[in-house]
Amino acid sequence: MPERLLPPGNRAPVRTLASLEVLDPPAQAIAKKVREILKPGPLKEALSGSWLGHAFHPLSTDATVGTLMSALMLDWLGGDESQDAARRLIGIGLLSAVPTVASGYSDWADSEVGNDSVRRIGIVHAAANATGASLFAASWARRRSGGSGRLLALAGGGALAAGAYLGGHLSFAEGLGVDHTAFEHPPEDWTPVLDESELGEGDKRCVLAEGTAVMVARQGGELHALSDHCSHRGGPLHEGDLGDGTITCPWHHSVFELSDGALVHGPAAYPQPAWDTRVRDGRIEVRRR
Repeated sequence: MPERLLPPGNRAPVRTLASLEVLDPPAQAIAKKVREILKPGPLKEALSGSWLGHAFHPLSTDATVGTLMSALMLDWLGGDESQDAARRLIGIGLLSAVPTVASGYSDWADSEVGNDSVRRIGIVHAAANATGASLFAASWARRRSGGSGRLLALAGGGALAAGAYLGGHLSFAEGLGVDHTAFEHPPEDWTPVLDESELGEGDKRCVLAEGTAVMVARQGGELHALSDHCSHRGGPLHEGDLGDGTITCPWHHSVFELSDGALVHGPAAYPQPAWDTRVRDGRIEVRRR
């Protein structure tokens, strides 16, 4: 059979960026500062999309890129009478960029630790978008002073396109912002995972149910089970802290109900899959609810 060839340039840009160790020091410093500023709390939850039911950043980018690219289309297709509308669209796009940038940095800073490709590609993604926003801001200022600003906006659109390409890779190839439990393949039937005697009151353990990691815990004499990989960034829930009917992820401090996996506090935007439990013949058995 003939050898399968990738399309020319396929993934080459991201592979190159992912190999650039020189990006690590500035990226790590920026990510550390972002985590210091955006600690767990209402602002972090808002930027993460805990209130929305999925990550907020992709939604916010639609508003920013949509308005700026619409202005660019008006510049070249709308005629002279559309220039005021184009300038207003640029202004709206730049205002909407504030939560877009903040949410993007929040998501990236949670994911870059221990992930070289996310760290390096993410900082270039941010730099490309910052360049695009700066060029659109210069275009807006030029228009305010009576100039055209069309070429500045065109250059800004090119920078945003490069940033969007890298953003697509971060989302769809690196899994930023996705539910990290979405592709689990739990068994359909009851599966024995642990001797009941091995789990005391207040204990929690990570077990495997036919390859799927499950956290089992005993609190108040009751057994609870949730998928072990946190839906936010895949943190090991069994290493977290038990609260009063809750478990806190050790990585980014998302809090879930033990009884049903409901999200109590973000930054997670998704609930945690819950498993039913029972004891038969001295063995704890689990089944995905």
